[in-house]
Amino acid sequence: MSDLPVIFSELPLNNGQLLGVATLNSPKALNALSLEMIEQLLPKFRSWADDKRIAAVWLEGSGDKAFCAGGDIVALYRSMTEYSGGGDPAKTNAYAETFFSTEYRLDYLIHTYPKPLIVWGNGIVMGGGMGLMAGAAYRVVTESSRLAMPEITIGLYPDVGGSWFLNHMPGRTGLFLGLTGANINAADALFTGLADRFIKHEQRNRVLGALEEGNWEDPWKTVNQTLREFEEPCLAELPDSPVQEHYQQIQYLTDADSPLERVKKITSYQGEDKWLNRAVSTLAAGSPTSMLLIQEQLQRTRHASLKEVFQQELTVSVNCALKGEFAEGIRALLIDKDKKPRWHYPTVGAVEQQWIDSFFEPLWGINPLNDL
Repeated sequence: MSDLPVIFSELPLNNGQLLGVATLNSPKALNALSLEMIEQLLPKFRSWADDKRIAAVWLEGSGDKAFCAGGDIVALYRSMTEYSGGGDPAKTNAYAETFFSTEYRLDYLIHTYPKPLIVWGNGIVMGGGMGLMAGAAYRVVTESSRLAMPEITIGLYPDVGGSWFLNHMPGRTGLFLGLTGANINAADALFTGLADRFIKHEQRNRVLGALEEGNWEDPWKTVNQTLREFEEPCLAELPDSPVQEHYQQIQYLTDADSPLERVKKITSYQGEDKWLNRAVSTLAAGSPTSMLLIQEQLQRTRHASLKEVFQQELTVSVNCALKGEFAEGIRALLIDKDKKPRWHYPTVGAVEQQWIDSFFEPLWGINPLNDL
């Protein structure tokens, strides 16, 4: 296997065209998305979009454990510790600005891709991996798929378009999943609109083989029919959906008159349901700043366009890289691993609205993503 961070190949189709295949190739790191990987994917996807020989694109992760377990936040942590303090705050972390703006350009391209783009979302799909998967035309989950936006645990918020796809989920399920970082399975992904097809992972090679032999007169129809054909015999093994089963309780727990009351209502749950208790525990242990920042971001983008979502996320994410809460969350979880973060505010009740508002203050005269 190549040691390149992303492996690109082009499979011949029976009509003379090609299927572009991109494989995230960092299995030991669960294919965590580095800046180098992003900077390779973006131009390749653009060139494939313009190449008439390419009929469709397939994106996957190497190994059987993960499609992509998130972004390379350790590199972001290094940039935050190296560039913190002094000078113009808008210029103290060029790496974070480059990382987030390039990542969001790639995510936006996937959302608006002009050709069928298939993501094989096997195994762990979290954070940056959700950004790659959520906007694809055909999102396949398998029996081992575990999806989550667990940014509450590291002092961040669900970015990479999370402001878009969480706001488009049924009821307030997106708000609940964003606040609690709850892991969801393949059935949950189908219910919430994060996935389109459920196919067992063992069928991957056969799916690719069927695509190679397909009738490509109508690429969209070919991909849809092929995936449908393979999904039908697998549906009998689709697991139950905890999100769907808990829908009414999620609606109840998130029904509050203010963000602070909502956090208190969720964390006051005292039932015996294991799935809910895990979700509540994650929220309770998370960043008090993130508890309110997540709700503020979702509210501000509720009626925003996709372009506006990514522009605002860039502002909030770079501000997160400047203010210390994000760095502290990463330190506690992944650097020192003491799991004892010293948050900016000790409790959610102590967080000041002025502090939350500061994350939305523009850092540039013209947003770097203004040209999306």
